[in-house]
Amino acid sequence: MRDVILAINPGTTTTRCALYGVQDDTLDCVVETTLEHDEQRMAQFADISYQLDYRSECVAAFLQEHMSRDDRLIGCAGRGGMLTPVPSGVIAVNDELVDFALHRPVYKHSSNLGAPLAHSIANPLGLQAFIVDPVSVDELPDVARISGCKELPRFSFVHALNIRACTRKLAAELNKPFEDMRVVVAHLGAGISVASLIGGKIVESSNRQEQSPFSPERAGGLPPLPLIELCYSGKYTKAELLKKLYGEGGVYAHLGTKDMRKVEAMIDAGDDSARLVHDALLYQIAKAIGASAAVADFDLDGIILTGGMTQSDRVIKSLTRKVEKVAPVTVYAGSNECLALAEGALRALKGQEAPMVWRDDTAHSPEGTSC
Repeated sequence: MRDVILAINPGTTTTRCALYGVQDDTLDCVVETTLEHDEQRMAQFADISYQLDYRSECVAAFLQEHMSRDDRLIGCAGRGGMLTPVPSGVIAVNDELVDFALHRPVYKHSSNLGAPLAHSIANPLGLQAFIVDPVSVDELPDVARISGCKELPRFSFVHALNIRACTRKLAAELNKPFEDMRVVVAHLGAGISVASLIGGKIVESSNRQEQSPFSPERAGGLPPLPLIELCYSGKYTKAELLKKLYGEGGVYAHLGTKDMRKVEAMIDAGDDSARLVHDALLYQIAKAIGASAAVADFDLDGIILTGGMTQSDRVIKSLTRKVEKVAPVTVYAGSNECLALAEGALRALKGQEAPMVWRDDTAHSPEGTSC
């Protein structure tokens, strides 16, 4: 009999599923695949929450296809959604969390289905479902929350799952406790997060949209006065302007594509505009890494580059050249979010980490209790 853990990572028109076999304290990938959902069918759902039953059927079919008679499911982990601020760590999924993620999330996003999907598979089997390090992990110290506008304090919305998983990986390679690590991690994907992780906590982040470098589809940090003028110009509705900032901003706004492979092909074909936008993107990322290193007093164990963009040699070579004088650079290409989810679930199931329990009436709570 082989014990397995299911990881579920829902995207806009996809659900990525993975099964991991448990061998003592290690995980071996049995299968990982992306379930593609027809865009027209997804568009028929009036709200993301209405997709739950359909996606649950797809995940159940995945399990039926890939689990053998000798496999025993022992737990499920789903990607954490757009929740209220929470501490880092593993959170046990309960009915309150499912209800919040479906009906009262901070923002509407497909990741909100992670907890309900994991719960829909685990609960009928009497198993525990978890989420791990959702994007709403917010452990900024008080000094980091102060902005120049009292009504607009700084907050953290960050790719915490991959950032913390990569730091754990580097800690193991350096034979150093995770809680003693001092790193800057740049998660470079459709959205970008650059974060300082010190003492096991993300103490600074670029807030993956508002203060971040621009990305393949997001505008990132913008000059406030021209943005205010644009808001009151009458040229755009609120929905149109939000789309310009989030979804149709960044590289897409300049070059009409979100695919960085196409951008590099344009550069190779002699497109100077593509080269300039690409250079500007890397310029902003390197600048953000330097700022995050300053938060750690430039006393770092390393700089980690991760996310989908790190599959490009051009990106890695350029960023490494820019920041390697600050600290050694380590690359973990891709995001490996399913593995990070399964690793969190395994820590909880093994008793190595006490999972927190979701309560709607609390945002920040002591670790290991409630959130």
